[in-house]
Amino acid sequence: MRILYIFPHPDDESFGVAHLMSKQRRDGHDVYLLTLTKGGATKQRHKYGYSIEEMGEVRYKEMLDVEKVLNLSGMNVLDLPDSGLKEMDPRDIEKAVKDEIERLNPNVIVTYAVHGISGFHDHLIIHGIVKRVFVEMKETAPYLKRLVFFTITEEEAAKQKHFKISGSKPEEIDCIAEVDQIDIDNAIKSLDCYVTFKETIDATNIKQQINKEVVFEIFQEQYDPKLKSLFENLK
Repeated sequence: MRILYIFPHPDDESFGVAHLMSKQRRDGHDVYLLTLTKGGATKQRHKYGYSIEEMGEVRYKEMLDVEKVLNLSGMNVLDLPDSGLKEMDPRDIEKAVKDEIERLNPNVIVTYAVHGISGFHDHLIIHGIVKRVFVEMKETAPYLKRLVFFTITEEEAAKQKHFKISGSKPEEIDCIAEVDQIDIDNAIKSLDCYVTFKETIDATNIKQQINKEVVFEIFQEQYDPKLKSLFENLK
């Protein structure tokens, strides 16, 4: 199967689904990553004295290391305005997403759940953009089989003290995928690639919170018991 993960910023994948991406690659699936911005507007740039453009280039180079660690089938990092997606014509963002989907022909697309986990507006915007594109394209693109939303449980959200984050209710969760220890190790290695974010990574204790279960909502599909794979029951 071919799967495309779509996120707004560098490190979104490593803070979230890197261990599952590792597992899917080891299982022989084609795993691609589309990141809409280079993340240059982060406040971390002030610590290093970088401009937005300079910080974006640094973070892009860090992402190249992530691509190798996770053995991704491919990665595309665009240069849309970090923290500025809300000011863009949404049709321009939709076109960028659609172009990548048409280039790769993925069977499954993954992006953030409606709450964006962190609630950051770029996360919320990408949810709506990807859903809009998926619904439109699915009518004429038979290769598109499923739209999936990465999330966490409400229980996991309550454990995070560094940031205020949101999770999904048990009945909203449709898939609980499991990974192996080697995948958790690869996720930790992917986080280590973000050298400029080490302080934040350490403060959140994210490495200690990575476990073998990754949870998702599936657009317009409901499962109980939960699916064990994002490719299970594909029609």
